Amino acid sequence: MGARVRLEDKVLELIQGDITEQDTEAIVNAANERLIPGGGVDGAIHRKGGPSIAEEARKIGRCPTGQAVVTGAGRLKARYVIHAVGPIYRDGKSGEADLLASAYRESLKRAAELKLSSVAFPSLSTGAYGYPLEEAAPIALGTILSFLRENPLPRLVRMVLWGDRAYQAYLQALRDLAAREGLQVEEF
Repeated sequence: MGARVRLEDKVLELIQGDITEQDTEAIVNAANERLIPGGGVDGAIHRKGGPSIAEEARKIGRCPTGQAVVTGAGRLKARYVIHAVGPIYRDGKSGEADLLASAYRESLKRAAELKLSSVAFPSLSTGAYGYPLEEAAPIALGTILSFLRENPLPRLVRMVLWGDRAYQAYLQALRDLAAREGLQVEEF
């Protein structure tokens, strides 16, 4: 089950699944500023990818909220892990939307700098950081679509959503965005 929109030779797609199983060139990790293994997506990526990811991240040290850094992917199918730090949700009026958009944009910039054609994202900040899915999804998808329009790479951006609730929130946001921008949503 999935959905996609096409922008010329580029694709933004949504699927329900496990970020650690993606065969894209890079996967994005929902990291914390200290880049130490945590829970949720972060913990799953470190467990499956092995200790080399944490060792590389430790050498980098820190990553401010709204930014992204890159390590190798250890034992994962992907070649790289892009560690993005999304905001902790407070009240929706404390700059969270800008920081969330920045975390997606900076991750896409790292992918483009590495000349990667494919990257997979989880829903940043919507787990332990408490960002409401219905608010986060339009920010994530709008930021990704803008980046795809303005840059040659990556050509495939896949949102990998954990659970039906997250998938449905992103699907609705994609339908709304597509309707506003004259894009066709293909479901598969």
